[in-house]
Amino acid sequence: MSEGREQDQPEEREGAVRPSTAAARRERRASSRPAARKDGSSAESKKSVVKSDESDEDAKKGRPTKARDGQEKRPSLIGRGFRYIREVIGELRKVIWPTRKQLVTYTGVVLVFVILMTAMVWALDLGFGAAVFELFG
Repeated sequence: MSEGREQDQPEEREGAVRPSTAAARRERRASSRPAARKDGSSAESKKSVVKSDESDEDAKKGRPTKARDGQEKRPSLIGRGFRYIREVIGELRKVIWPTRKQLVTYTGVVLVFVILMTAMVWALDLGFGAAVFELFG
C-alpha cells in the first residue's frame, strides 16, 4: 500500500506547475480553498440553499452606496496630507527594488548611452559647423 502512495506523489509533483506570476498564485490559492461569503456563512451552507432566481442572488451581493448628504465635502488639509503619506508608503511597498548588482548594471548602461548620444550630437554639431563655415564663410 505504501508503495502505491510513493509512486503517486512524484507524478503529482511533476504534473504540478508552480505559478510564475503573483496573479497566477492568487488565482491558484483562491481555487484551492472554499469561497467565503461576506455575511460569514460558509460555502457548504451556500450549496445547501436552493437558488430560485439568479437575479435575486445578484441583487444581494453588494451593499448600496452610502449617501454623501450627511458627510462633509472634503476632509481637512491635515487629514488629506496624512492620507497622501499613507498612500505613498503603500505604493512604495509595492515597488520591486533592484538589487545592488542590478543597480550598478543599469547605471552603467545609462552612462554609456548618455556618453554615446553626447558624442553623436558633438560629432553632428562639428560636422554641421564645418559645412556652414565652408558654405558661407
